[in-house]
Amino acid sequence: MHRVLLSIKIDNTTSYQIFRFVVFMSFAYVSRLSMDQAELSTEQVLKRDIPWETYMTTKLISATGLQLLRRYDKKAESARAQLLDEDGPAYVHLFVTILRDIFKEETVEYVLALIYEMLSANPTRARLFHDESLAHEDTYEPFLRLLSKGNWFIQEKSCKIVAWIISARPKAGNGVIANGEASASKKPITTIDDVLNGLVEWLCAQLRQPSHPTRGAPVAISCLSTLLKEPVVRSSFVKADGVKLLVPLISPASTQQSIQLLYETCLCIWLLSYYEPAIEYLATSRTMQRLTEVVKSSTKEKVVRVVILAFRNLLPKGTFGAQMVDLGLPHIIHSLKTQAWSDEDLLDALNQLEEGLKDNIKKLSSFDKYKQEVLLGHLDWNPMHKEANFWRENVTSFEENDFQILRVLLTILDTSSDPRSLAVACYDLSQFIQYHAAGRVIVTDLKAKERVMKLMNHENAEVTKNALLCIQRLLLGAKYASFLQA
Repeated sequence: MHRVLLSIKIDNTTSYQIFRFVVFMSFAYVSRLSMDQAELSTEQVLKRDIPWETYMTTKLISATGLQLLRRYDKKAESARAQLLDEDGPAYVHLFVTILRDIFKEETVEYVLALIYEMLSANPTRARLFHDESLAHEDTYEPFLRLLSKGNWFIQEKSCKIVAWIISARPKAGNGVIANGEASASKKPITTIDDVLNGLVEWLCAQLRQPSHPTRGAPVAISCLSTLLKEPVVRSSFVKADGVKLLVPLISPASTQQSIQLLYETCLCIWLLSYYEPAIEYLATSRTMQRLTEVVKSSTKEKVVRVVILAFRNLLPKGTFGAQMVDLGLPHIIHSLKTQAWSDEDLLDALNQLEEGLKDNIKKLSSFDKYKQEVLLGHLDWNPMHKEANFWRENVTSFEENDFQILRVLLTILDTSSDPRSLAVACYDLSQFIQYHAAGRVIVTDLKAKERVMKLMNHENAEVTKNALLCIQRLLLGAKYASFLQA
């Protein structure tokens, strides 16, 4: 291609047009080649003929390795299965050695396809990578290194393979045996911590900016839904600030592909619901609202099941019970119970969640419910806002944590774009002024006047009405506040 370009003289219009055409075609060729690599299938790759004898001649593979490959490559599945049953660790050692020593992309893709085919046919074969005979081998390193390759097929297969290998590693007491940590090794062995950190970093990168526009995020979520069963992976994922990357993917789905992505994302949330540091983030994000929308609209039993199981785990934690009540989950659960589900675990979880929510409702005081609504930042005209008894009985509770709830109401005035929330926040401030003995002074000290006055010119009539009421009560004081009506 370079010789063609160099041979073109651009001394006239015709030659220049030819030059532009050739350049355009060269870029199109490179672009098409990159896309072809991204869309390669395992079956296409395995149709290749790899010159194993040449690799033996150049001493990149041994005579024994060549013999193993001749017995295995291009053979029927039953024959390969028998070879793996008889001599599995030897084949794992061979495949890892090739990936470590040979860098030709076509060969790397081929060996990854062989391993992927081997493990997808029987995932328990991942245990072969942890065989005692491989204790001195660094079986993780090639796959971890290949994640950084600019080739989607290689990245995807390396990710899936290493996820299988990690999930299959043997347990020992309260920890795990990291593959290949023999002291006799001549060079540092890739530890399980190295692998997890590298893999989680790659998975988070795929969720932020996928290498493949349509398959990057689904592959990352699929791997996470397998890996997050491991407590050590949950810890690594939370430390990498990965939990927040899951939340945008929790939304009602329609196509089969998006339903699978939604299911695996919700599965990740369920697995994280067993881990306290992750729960802390879930409590302060919009996860509950999104999960509620999903469970209201989804007809896929597996999606509903995993969301309900996550709710059941979260119900007794912190303020989740109050959140669920505020989001109308008791009514939703009642509706779900009327549907014909075949999964007994789902039916049991629905019953347990319903009973748990009933107990939660009984325990919640009216101020707990009010506080939860304010902390969620979405206010509505619930009865308690206009009930005089509520304000008389609970007005001193607003003093807790240095007037935390009042400060949150002021934050809502500063940040919310929802007219209803703004109107209710103004009204609640005016109610506090009316019912608290020092309400006017406290609200003034918190710099509320300036914030409320900005809303008196709001385009929404409900907001301006309640902003005006708040300012009137703030200026007139408690003596006249009770004469002003909303």
